[in-house]
Amino acid sequence: MSTIVEKIFEKHTKEKVEPGKIVWLELDVITAREFGGPNVVKNILDEFGEPKVAKKDSTFFTFDLSVPAKTLKYALAQDKCRKFAKEAGIKVFDVNGGIGTHVLIDQGVVKPGITAVGTDSHYNILGAVGAFGQGMGDKDIAFAFVTGKTWFEVPETMKVTVEGKYKWPTVARDLTFAVMRELGPSGALGKAIEYEGNAISDLTIDGRITLASQTTEMGGIIGFPPMDNTLVKFYEDRGVNFKPITADKDAEYVEEINIDVNNLEPLMAAPPNPCNVKPVSEYEGMEIDGAFIGSCTNGRYEDLIAAAKVLKGKKVKVPLTITPTTREVWKRIIAEGIWEIFAEAGAVLTNPGCGGCAEGMPGLIGEETYLSTTNRNYPGKQGPGKLYLVSPVVAAASAVEGKVTVPKA
Repeated sequence: MSTIVEKIFEKHTKEKVEPGKIVWLELDVITAREFGGPNVVKNILDEFGEPKVAKKDSTFFTFDLSVPAKTLKYALAQDKCRKFAKEAGIKVFDVNGGIGTHVLIDQGVVKPGITAVGTDSHYNILGAVGAFGQGMGDKDIAFAFVTGKTWFEVPETMKVTVEGKYKWPTVARDLTFAVMRELGPSGALGKAIEYEGNAISDLTIDGRITLASQTTEMGGIIGFPPMDNTLVKFYEDRGVNFKPITADKDAEYVEEINIDVNNLEPLMAAPPNPCNVKPVSEYEGMEIDGAFIGSCTNGRYEDLIAAAKVLKGKKVKVPLTITPTTREVWKRIIAEGIWEIFAEAGAVLTNPGCGGCAEGMPGLIGEETYLSTTNRNYPGKQGPGKLYLVSPVVAAASAVEGKVTVPKA
């Protein structure tokens, strides 16, 4: 009678797994970014005097916040991590890779059923592909580097069933907003989520990543869409085989929620938090100063293709910055000529990375009103202005008009 997260834990500990109990977990993948990474290095060297790493083949540094380094702070941080990695004999996914979690997914390093930790508050995005991922502080990650283990409290699990059909310009980000509107900023607090329903099954991997990327903003530990044929095909294309994990029929859920997204209209999150979800129609016509498309939430290939569909043959009236998640996505949109649509529209295409979410990359704003596809709009997150979270298609259409706009079907 185990849930998905309990089954993953059961394979990674010798202890009895039950909600609320703290267990020691063996870790399959351990990473640190250039933010937090230098402190991980410092903690290890201060404690052991040498670069100790328990699992060299599956411990990595991933650079994605300032790529290449835009400030001396980040240059020194990356340098410190590179030197440690060289001495320890571990790999660095360097400044040309993209967002660390996405690189791990796209290259098949992370796969369903594994456990992974890193210095990223959105590391639980790995739930999109059936992995248990968790962001932790630098001391916890330093311990994981050295021992290959961590302790964790087994979370309770809630089931969220999402049913219904919707049409473009409503996209996966709007489904995600609908879930956030229902759960709010603490509706999944301390819990794992298992998603079910035809609206979830219909999501592509990119759409599932968008959904999983907002788990943190709902207070959740991890969110799992079904490990179905869509996921099997994604990993087959990467030469990775796995056995899907499903919850037992008699698994116990602390709560079950049903959400109807039939004929869902485009949504957005207004300040001051990402769960302050409203219909885009309520803000239609509001003037904006610019827009950003990217981040771990909406910078994948499917997102950029959707934006290009809106931008083709048009010109933006306000600045629009577009940041792909990974080099794989970046290369693909260049090879297919999608970047030319962005360039002709007057948008700025950057190298892959975290974009506006990070101080060291393009996408920050002044005292302006901006639309963004990032995952957070707390005051000061991308700058001192007002930030409204939207889908890539709404961001693109609004940049063309200079005001909040829903693209026409």
